[in-house]
Amino acid sequence: MIAIIDYDAGNIKSVEKAFQFLGEETVLSRDRDEILSADKVVLPGVGSFGDAMTKLKDYHLINTIYDVVDNKTPFLGICLGLQLLFESSDETTGMRGLGILPGEIVKIPDKPGFKIPHIGWNSLDLVNNGRLFEGIDEQSYVYFVHSYYLKAREEQIVKAKTDYVVDIHASVEKDNVFACQFHPEKSGDVGLKILKNFAGLEK
Repeated sequence: MIAIIDYDAGNIKSVEKAFQFLGEETVLSRDRDEILSADKVVLPGVGSFGDAMTKLKDYHLINTIYDVVDNKTPFLGICLGLQLLFESSDETTGMRGLGILPGEIVKIPDKPGFKIPHIGWNSLDLVNNGRLFEGIDEQSYVYFVHSYYLKAREEQIVKAKTDYVVDIHASVEKDNVFACQFHPEKSGDVGLKILKNFAGLEK
């Protein structure tokens, strides 16, 4: 069973549909016991950092997420879900993130010829042997929608990068915690393979 955390964020339904397409049993939930009993847990997200942290707090989900991570249950953050795992974001100054991973979320700088938000397909540079990317070809294209990007403080947790104005940490992995800035659920066969790799992880 894959629990998808329901905190009113965008893209939850598309993530659920992608896992169901792969034949995975899913549940949308904000119930602590249901989430903690799942084999895998996903934190999707489209929206603003501050609003999302407020919703997680209002639904009493923050300690649930910490317990999922402490229990070594495979955990996947997607897009905003990646950003929330880190300590802070330029999008909402003064608002603390979950702080599960070290690093901060910063605004993509303006540059002539580049549109912000970054919307579209970019290729991945795969590094540090990420388990989500087993069987994925170097320079595979995935779909991004974001105005802010991750600067992880531990280089070794970065498993994929992309270049858009700056060097963007596109995916990270540390122990049982995985996250993608891009949307695997909107990235065609490559994205489905990434989700399948996550679903197949052992605890």
